Amino acid sequence: MSSKRNIPTGYNTEIPAKIMTPDSVETPIGTLDFFDGMPDEATAQKLYDNLIFMRGVEVFLSGIPATSIEAIRLGCVEVGAKRASDIVIFDKLMDSNPLFLTGNTDTVYAIATLELDRDGPTVVVIPPKCGPGTVDDAWQRFVVDMGAPGLDRGKGAKYLILPPDYEGDLDPAVGGEFAEVDGEEYIVAKSPTYVNWLVLRGFLADGKPDAANAMFKNGLKIYPLKDKKNPPKMNFISGSQVPFNTIHANDFQFYEELHHIIDREPLSLIDLELRGQIASIGIEKGKPFDPDARTKELLTKAVAVGNATARAIFFRAQMKEAFLYENSGWFAAFVGGSHEWLKDKGQGGRYLDARTLCFYMGTVNTPAMVNKMVGAGSQYAMIAVDKDSEYLDGGKNYKLNIPANVPAKDFWSVVVYDPQTRSQLQTGQPFPAKNSKRHNLDINKDGSVDLYFGAKAPEGKEANWIQTVPGKGWFACLRLYGPLEPWFDKTWQPGEFELAG
Repeated sequence: MSSKRNIPTGYNTEIPAKIMTPDSVETPIGTLDFFDGMPDEATAQKLYDNLIFMRGVEVFLSGIPATSIEAIRLGCVEVGAKRASDIVIFDKLMDSNPLFLTGNTDTVYAIATLELDRDGPTVVVIPPKCGPGTVDDAWQRFVVDMGAPGLDRGKGAKYLILPPDYEGDLDPAVGGEFAEVDGEEYIVAKSPTYVNWLVLRGFLADGKPDAANAMFKNGLKIYPLKDKKNPPKMNFISGSQVPFNTIHANDFQFYEELHHIIDREPLSLIDLELRGQIASIGIEKGKPFDPDARTKELLTKAVAVGNATARAIFFRAQMKEAFLYENSGWFAAFVGGSHEWLKDKGQGGRYLDARTLCFYMGTVNTPAMVNKMVGAGSQYAMIAVDKDSEYLDGGKNYKLNIPANVPAKDFWSVVVYDPQTRSQLQTGQPFPAKNSKRHNLDINKDGSVDLYFGAKAPEGKEANWIQTVPGKGWFACLRLYGPLEPWFDKTWQPGEFELAG
């Protein structure tokens, strides 16, 4: 070094220290060694390994919405639903046997997979009085609502879903629009992807699923537009009480699931930036995914960290706006108020952690689940801890107070879930839930309801008890159907989980 002007050795002028690289740098991935800013061979290998690892983690977090749809498709195939006209219907409601991300016990689900590369433009006939329905694309992005929140407003209609490579005269707006096709009126929507997931819900009548079952079985039709004169016979497959899986992998198989999606769908599926990130770990359209042993080892570690990160985001959220109330464990399933996951109306770009929180624990993406719809739709509150911020433990007993005058026009429910599968907790109760309409709950003098949770029912509290499993954790979801203003302005608030003996 020159003592006069602080010029580094080997230079003729002053060089800002901030642009220099030391010969040795201590980092979380170990010591990095350089010769005059050039990494030695061991350091370069370490950095390339870390690059694959980091990108593997990000690909996991970004790919959850897509692999979740793929897992649902595979699960439906497992029980025999191989065509769009094969409907998996939970005619006896969804119990804890099927593995579905936070499925409810309160409505009759009817689900189907549309494969537009096989069938082309596809018609979905929605019967009158259908509850909330949605079509999401292969990356779990919103395509169109149907039924109560759809353009038919619960009156029923024919919907036409166009594939991404459709080149005709129809150019519907996002969310669909009315159009005449071959002399018939349809609500037309265009999907960016070939695979699409259709999920419909039917409401109970007098606490029973019979009316919803009849509505779907007599009125729901799905067929390729080209077959409208001779549509295939509808086939309804019961998913109730059937053990099958619809949840994406949390190990190396996750990347294999993602590869199938990337290979099948058009290049327009995702933007070039994300496509490049996915390609950087070896997943590229039209090419086999066959990483060498070293890359597979790194990706196996990456998916483990990605999975752990998603679990931290969901179970220990650090987004302040996720929490519904001050000093409370209750948090929102949909954070940020945008089904497109725009933070601060897009000023903050994509709200990545909010998206991860939502799709790691649940499915279905629709504006109807985020928009304020007083007296319509549904709202959700999640919780995984007691009032002392300790995880809910299946070996302990808890009490939850639901205050009087629950702001739900239709009804409310509490369902308990398994933190491993994020599906309904499997116990001696097929339906780990309580519902204000289906169950004859004991009501306190002040109009509130105390719910009890534990391995055994407290004496005299059986009507209000939900069973848990010793040695296992659990979390819960409070659902309000037809939420009213006190829910939105937060003048009504559920209690916290308290230890009860």
